[in-house]
Amino acid sequence: MADINNEYLLQKLKSQFGSDILSHEETYGMLSIILSKDKNLELLTWLYNESELKFQFLTDVCGIHFPDNKDNELGVVYHLHSLVNNIRLRVKCFMPVSNPSIQSATSIFSSANWQERETFDFYGIIFEGHPNLKRIVNVDEMDYFPMRKEYPLEDGTRTDKDDKYFGR
Repeated sequence: MADINNEYLLQKLKSQFGSDILSHEETYGMLSIILSKDKNLELLTWLYNESELKFQFLTDVCGIHFPDNKDNELGVVYHLHSLVNNIRLRVKCFMPVSNPSIQSATSIFSSANWQERETFDFYGIIFEGHPNLKRIVNVDEMDYFPMRKEYPLEDGTRTDKDDKYFGR
């Protein structure tokens, strides 16, 4: 068996998922794909079970918010690692802020449980099928998601700041 590199990995992914892979790029040696959000569970299951690739370690699940991307404002990013082949893969799935919902990966990776709860807590992304999706860091009474870029960076009503001390 030859070493698995990003080019070979992308070829295998495209042969299996074709048009569901919306785009790809290679940044700092790591292959990143953007996938249709409806196929996330199918792709993660295939990567886990595929006998040659063996992506059986979920390094991270996190959220992202790009408010200027109309109908794709929110995203979920999966970082996967094949320990056997020593190769990593980043999978991104985007969704509209009006319907922030994606399938949970807890049926494949038990480590996704906490990571998805944290992503829900900070971004409001709902992981369908999650066994216990509730806030994990912030208080339950919070009616907003603090990592979304929906608020101004500075409070214009503050009177205790003098801009001359900040070089403005």
